[in-house]
Amino acid sequence: MSDRIVPMEEKHLAGLAEIERACFHTPWSENALREELDKGIFLVAVDAQDMPIGYVGCQTVLDEGYITNVAVLPAFRRCGVARRLLQRLAQRAEAQALSFVTLEVRASNAPAIALYTKAGYVPVGKRKNFYRAPTEDAVLMTWNRASAGTQEA
Repeated sequence: MSDRIVPMEEKHLAGLAEIERACFHTPWSENALREELDKGIFLVAVDAQDMPIGYVGCQTVLDEGYITNVAVLPAFRRCGVARRLLQRLAQRAEAQALSFVTLEVRASNAPAIALYTKAGYVPVGKRKNFYRAPTEDAVLMTWNRASAGTQEA
């Protein structure tokens, strides 16, 4: 795959809004994405034409990270894009000395749970009725810097 992982910039926002619309029932707008610039670790996978094909957003507060979204265009799924985004996020989290990174995922989203597990995230709880349309519990998963060295790269 010839994609590259780069920090999110203003020039990516329209493409990321398209990814949001393709991936989520309640997508973030271009303006909502713009508000995330400089709020943490936001990485974009771009194709050979420099067009966004996926991204991961992670807000940071002190030494903690909170993943807001992981999204990949349907045509590029199952090609390792999300895996590479999560690997780069882990590298950035370690470089910034984040103690942990956490996320929520729909309890029924087995492929995403498997992806996060392979990336070193472990289930630490659940949030009852966290999602809407349809209403569903979320599995809370956390990556811990202290145990990151034991995960596969």
